Amino acid sequence: MPTLTWTGKEDALRAASLVPFRLLEPHTAAKGGIVGDPKAAQDNLLIQGDNLEALKALLPYYAGRVKCIYIDPPYNTGSAFEHYDDNLEHSTWLSMMYPRLELLREFMTDDASLWVNIDDQECQYLKVILDELLGRGNFIADIFWQKNPTRENRTDFSSVHDHVLLYAKDREQWKQVRHMLPASESQLERFTNPDNDPRGVWASLPAHAKAEKGRRKEQFYTITTPSGRTIDPPPGRCWLYTQPRFEEMRVDGRIWFGQDGGNAPRVKKFLSEVQAGLVPSTLWLYQEVGSNGQAKLEITKLFPDLIPFSTPKPERLLHRIIHIATNPGDIVLDSFLGSGTTAAVAHKMGRRWIGVEMGDHAVTHCLPRLQKVIDGEQGGISEVVSWKGGGGFRFVKLGETLFDAFGRLNPKVKFIDLAAFVWWRETKAPAIGGSIKPASPFLGIHEGRGLYLLYNGILGDKRPKGGNVLTPAVLASLPKHDGPRIVYAEATTYSPSSLARINISFKQIPYDLGSMPLLAEGALEYAAGLMPEAPQTLATRAASAGEEGDHV
Repeated sequence: MPTLTWTGKEDALRAASLVPFRLLEPHTAAKGGIVGDPKAAQDNLLIQGDNLEALKALLPYYAGRVKCIYIDPPYNTGSAFEHYDDNLEHSTWLSMMYPRLELLREFMTDDASLWVNIDDQECQYLKVILDELLGRGNFIADIFWQKNPTRENRTDFSSVHDHVLLYAKDREQWKQVRHMLPASESQLERFTNPDNDPRGVWASLPAHAKAEKGRRKEQFYTITTPSGRTIDPPPGRCWLYTQPRFEEMRVDGRIWFGQDGGNAPRVKKFLSEVQAGLVPSTLWLYQEVGSNGQAKLEITKLFPDLIPFSTPKPERLLHRIIHIATNPGDIVLDSFLGSGTTAAVAHKMGRRWIGVEMGDHAVTHCLPRLQKVIDGEQGGISEVVSWKGGGGFRFVKLGETLFDAFGRLNPKVKFIDLAAFVWWRETKAPAIGGSIKPASPFLGIHEGRGLYLLYNGILGDKRPKGGNVLTPAVLASLPKHDGPRIVYAEATTYSPSSLARINISFKQIPYDLGSMPLLAEGALEYAAGLMPEAPQTLATRAASAGEEGDHV
């Protein structure tokens, strides 16, 4: 498959792996980091900070859990946008997008979809990157959204549409869960019941089809209408059915010849039998989903004193996307949240959501808008979805890194945060919704292996050298698991042969956490005087722990 090359791509390919894991801490703009109902707030998350670092911080909690991702990244048009640097050189833009898309892929469920709003400037390049990351076979559509209903005569060519590139994690699975669009009133008006059929209203379709190669000769015959008129298929056409099947349809009252019985036959399709709704098309008109101008009016009504983003997205556009891609309760993610439209619409539609926004406008735009949603504001799609208010969300910001520059564990890390990281590192599965309990060293079972973490006095011993060392006494106190076990701790008194005998894989904190490529378990940094103490071997750590018996 062809791939795209640009200056700096090799660095872009490594960028995601080099981003440090950061802690998420409550934002001071919200009391305790909670807005609205504290119980409902656990479902939704607003994050202020760089989206690349935020996505990395979210992986241990949300990897593989998100059903729909919508992003509206900077378009790289060379325009001077107030809220974004939208004047990036082409290669820099590609290098900015690649690691973010790479991480976003990790959040998708197997039946999830990714929707990327973009214009002509980078659309084709972006598609090649997405083909590379998600697979060309998982490309679904390039949707043309009419963002502007008016013509711009001051340019050499008036651009009135954006692209929305749509990809699935696995197209075959996505096809099984995606929703149809509801039929419009004009479309429903086609269904009538002129013959008072007890099966209800119906619409008619032609009873002939193109006579392509392979059509059976049994589909070419003469039909006699109830009025006695004889009709052959039109030139280059054949009947949809063989003659015996056509007669069965006629007897069943599914063929319509008009009120006088002399018209060409048409097939009746009952509303009760047709597929619920319409297959989405690739052309979305502003009358259906709104325009940039209408989106600005939505924002201006909410915040008369705020200058809206230059190209905000209307709530109706996100309503259609979220309707097609999700069910109530599913998680929707937008890592370029902008003015907060995706989160606002997802909230009104009963979906859980994650929104990431950098800079002050996370506070000046997103926070107050989502507060108004909770309060029951009636703009946008509120009336369509009967929104009356309610719910809540957590507002957090990026905190300190999980590890420092030398791979040492940040002393501010709590047990539950490190447990989530350890669980994700071992399983690539999210911790939230799993079996991790804040007060237990037993994190759960994955593929038959029991996973344990001894850290931060989880066993009740708050002494620095107590409870974080795997000893015979500590092992005896741990929750039982009959299969193989993985134990993360600061040290162990067991020898490697003893660990093998009792079917335990021991991993030392922090060196086996993969925080950074440490040479000789930190020996190089210690020799240079950069670490306060040498990484302890099994023997020295066991001796300092004061354990007797099974150690080297």
